[in-house]
Amino acid sequence: MKTQFLLAGLIGLIAAAAPTAVHAQRELQRKECVTRIETCEAILREFQADPATAIPAQILARARAIVITNQFKAGFILGIKDGYGVLMAKKTDGQWSLPVLIRAGEASLGLQVGGRAIETVYIFNDDQTPRRLFSQRLNVGVDASAIAGPKGAEAGFLSSDDKANRLFYETTYTMPEILDSDWITPPSEVQPLMAYVRSIAP
Repeated sequence: MKTQFLLAGLIGLIAAAAPTAVHAQRELQRKECVTRIETCEAILREFQADPATAIPAQILARARAIVITNQFKAGFILGIKDGYGVLMAKKTDGQWSLPVLIRAGEASLGLQVGGRAIETVYIFNDDQTPRRLFSQRLNVGVDASAIAGPKGAEAGFLSSDDKANRLFYETTYTMPEILDSDWITPPSEVQPLMAYVRSIAP
């Protein structure tokens, strides 16, 4: 896997909307949401298994949110980086939230040929930044104050994906309600990721 680790403190707002192509989604199936969550869990586990990319314990101890993204960058006229991710945040009681699905992508002008996978983990040490996703996109790697890992910072945006979350959790609740909930029983598919995050960032 090509990996990079970013510790993000602040996230800026994207100034302009990304092209429609970034957001274009065919009809999702619940099993695809399960695959996204399992893939993000595998990415986090692989980060932690490699000393070159493992997130230090002292950083995890201060974590207020974890975002894991899986993206693919390809294009000929426009370089479009599109993908998905999972966000978990600490609730007011100090417990980790359910994982919620998010979108992760970027659009950039310029001739680009070929493609590559981009897997990233972001650790946020404040409560406000990840919750900006409730109502707006967040620009990562441009306006953010960040410490980049071995592969360097990649610009991109994160945004909520209420459609995927409603499908996966079979609920009408939106992202903030799912994150803060203590009334949704964690489906079996998210329990391994939740247990692993609790083990590395209690």
